Amino acid sequence: MITSKIIANGLLRAIGILVLISIGCYFIYTIQTVLYYIIIAFLTTLIANPVVEFFRKKLKFSNTIAITTTLILFILLMIGMLLLFVPLITSQSSNMSFLDSKNFQKSIQELYHQLDTTFKHYNINIDRIVSKSNVSSKINFSVVTDFINELINVLSSFGAGFASVLFIMFFMLKDKVYFIAIFKKLMPDDHEDKILASIEKTNTLLSRYFIGLLLQTLIIFVMYLIVLLIFGVENAFIIALISALLNIIPYLGPLISTALTTVLILLSGLGSNFQSEAIPTAIYVFIGFTIVQIIDNNVSNTVISSKSVNMHPLEVFIITIIGGLLMGIVGMIIAVPLLTVIKVVLKEFFPENQFIQLFTKGI
Repeated sequence: MITSKIIANGLLRAIGILVLISIGCYFIYTIQTVLYYIIIAFLTTLIANPVVEFFRKKLKFSNTIAITTTLILFILLMIGMLLLFVPLITSQSSNMSFLDSKNFQKSIQELYHQLDTTFKHYNINIDRIVSKSNVSSKINFSVVTDFINELINVLSSFGAGFASVLFIMFFMLKDKVYFIAIFKKLMPDDHEDKILASIEKTNTLLSRYFIGLLLQTLIIFVMYLIVLLIFGVENAFIIALISALLNIIPYLGPLISTALTTVLILLSGLGSNFQSEAIPTAIYVFIGFTIVQIIDNNVSNTVISSKSVNMHPLEVFIITIIGGLLMGIVGMIIAVPLLTVIKVVLKEFFPENQFIQLFTKGI
């Protein structure tokens, strides 16, 4: 028989659980920056681990020296990349008014006027098309400049974050055995072997995946840089680098990078030579970027990304779309690594299931 005391205890228990969940969520929200550092350090550790093993096994370094050497190389790489930005920052210091929303809107309006004047020669009325679609009323230029300013604020705190990630990385690499031992104690004895096998397999596959992703990004960067240098685009290096980094976002990233590069070329060409130089250059670069993306989708992405985690390109495409629908851009980026983890766990725990055998083939 259900009494009022039982009901009251149930309600109190439910309220207590909700309070604990709320406190937990608030705590996670409060320390989210630290969690970001840990996640980044973990992912970077997966990339650095093969390098450490190379120094240990091939060059016979001690564990500490191998880790220290790897981190020093990582630091030098980051410093080298930052130094490449210095000439760009110096040359563009007089153009920081670009970050002001009024000046930015003025530049866009000037670009729109130049394009409208150009296309009228071909009997294309952009003004009529825009007025029918009501695009102009939907654009909030301050949002764009606010985003740029926010990005600069994030980069300004890069130093502290970089040092924190390096510190966490060092101990993740150095005390890997210690962390595994602690994890073993937390695992149920019945499934310890399966869990450890899953972790080892996941570590191997994700290491290959992230190394492949870095290699793919490097290839894309070189191809973008070649296209920009051929057509004499200013700040070709930084534009190619940004475009290559955006390419990490599957399918959507290349579209964003192409659109961004086209707009930058057109904005830099505002003036007397707009029709004769800026528009043709933008068109040629657009075609060049499209060719690069075709090569990437059919060669680099298939050979490097798909093969590194033993997934069919169609499988990668579908899971990326699903990730984008569920979690947006972040979901698109983490979709393949997350599916890799799921497939490894399923194969370890349900190896006899025929569907899972088919689903995890090649893992």
